[in-house]
Amino acid sequence: MITSPAVIFSRAFFHFIIASIMSIIASIMQKKFLAFFLLGSLTIVQGQAKFPAPVEGDYKIKNFEFESKEVLPELNIHYATVGTPHKGKDGKVDNAVIIMHGTTGSYNGFLGDRFGGKLFGAGQTLDATKYFIILVDAIGHGKSSKPSNGLHMKFPKYTYNDMVRADYLLVSDHLKVNHLRLVMGTSMGAMHTWVWGYMYPDFMDALMPLASLPVEIAGRNRSMRKMAIDLIEMDPEWKDGEYTSQPKVGLTGAMSSLMFMTSSPLQAQKSAPTRELAEAALARTKERYLTALDANDMIYAFDASRFYNPQPFLSKIKAPLFAINSADDAVNPPELGIMEKEITKVAKGKYILLPITDKTSGHGTHSNPDIWGNYLKELMESSEKK
Repeated sequence: MITSPAVIFSRAFFHFIIASIMSIIASIMQKKFLAFFLLGSLTIVQGQAKFPAPVEGDYKIKNFEFESKEVLPELNIHYATVGTPHKGKDGKVDNAVIIMHGTTGSYNGFLGDRFGGKLFGAGQTLDATKYFIILVDAIGHGKSSKPSNGLHMKFPKYTYNDMVRADYLLVSDHLKVNHLRLVMGTSMGAMHTWVWGYMYPDFMDALMPLASLPVEIAGRNRSMRKMAIDLIEMDPEWKDGEYTSQPKVGLTGAMSSLMFMTSSPLQAQKSAPTRELAEAALARTKERYLTALDANDMIYAFDASRFYNPQPFLSKIKAPLFAINSADDAVNPPELGIMEKEITKVAKGKYILLPITDKTSGHGTHSNPDIWGNYLKELMESSEKK
């Protein structure tokens, strides 16, 4: 039987339309998880949510000395605040909250509907008409000082301790906040939360680290980070950090090693159930990250965790602490059994392990208050001073 050209064209057009629709649907669905591939970084902001407009600022710290003893004549810390500080009868600010972002991210990720829209609005747990919310671009991230500003690999080799100390100076010296109602963070920001807890144990009423472990980064976690760094530095186009265009081969290799750690197998399979959709998703993710990331900044960001180890200092943490992880988080897999042991060293510590559901998204679950928001509400209520 011979099929006419008109029928062939009609069928081809039909398949083209169906394929286009499927691609659009897949693209929409992938926004649920692709933004969290790199340790909670590059969060998609879905538009300004309904809460007071953030006020941006910059704090320039003169002659900042790093843990390495290197000194930067001027360290810029970029930040935004939402709301207004309030002082109690004792003269201490009683409504300040600091929230810290993940590796390679920035505070902008907290301002979208998914996060801020679920927490900062009127009547919500961190209602910005009642709380003074501080959002910071960590050293090496966002609009704060970083290697790509010009120093490249000559930028001081910062650590998590340096990043927390800079945030503390911003809060205490620049914003004149002498107490924090809550210290909270996602991924890298969660690790910073543990550091805040033992470095400044009397400075806060509560702590909530989301997606972290309070021990030295070792095992597969450290191997993954070191592999990503090595892949960038092995690219001839990296040129010891003095490249004029991004070393794409090295960056691509680094991204591939990270995607396996920070994505959710369940969500990835649901959103891309065919080879064509999976490869299309990968291509979009690759293009997005190659546009947004800088190789030197990435090296510094992933190596900053090299000395992180709250374990010996957990008994110094005084404030109530809720540590929340997700069972499908490959960066902090529950089968390691670490958190159950270490949380007992925190006097007022509690460990919440979220089970895998259709709503969890691996490591990226840390940025979804729909899943863990009730625990934040419980922490705020239980730590409230009468």
